[in-house]
Amino acid sequence: MQFLALIYSAEGSDDVDMPTLMSQYQDFGNEAGSQGILDGGNALQPVATSTSVQVRDGSVIMTDGPFAETKEQLGGYYLLNCKDLDAAVQWASKIPTARYGTIEIRPVMTFD
Repeated sequence: MQFLALIYSAEGSDDVDMPTLMSQYQDFGNEAGSQGILDGGNALQPVATSTSVQVRDGSVIMTDGPFAETKEQLGGYYLLNCKDLDAAVQWASKIPTARYGTIEIRPVMTFD
């Protein structure tokens, strides 16, 4: 079963230096990949580069930045292939940002 692990943190809140953090992420990716858990993932550009799109009354409305006002922004994701939610939680807890941010786990919907 696939789970999307969404990585949220307040931009600039990293309590470790960037080379250390990137090394920790690389270690996570190597471990999850070697176990057959990692199906993909990417880091995202800073929230200032985002554009939100809505369609209202047939018109497209574009807004710079994220739609919701929040302290934490989506910074990246992993697509995890786990047997169940318990396994997904175990893997998500290994994502470095879990120590100071939030990892949202959501099952991927499959269609017949």
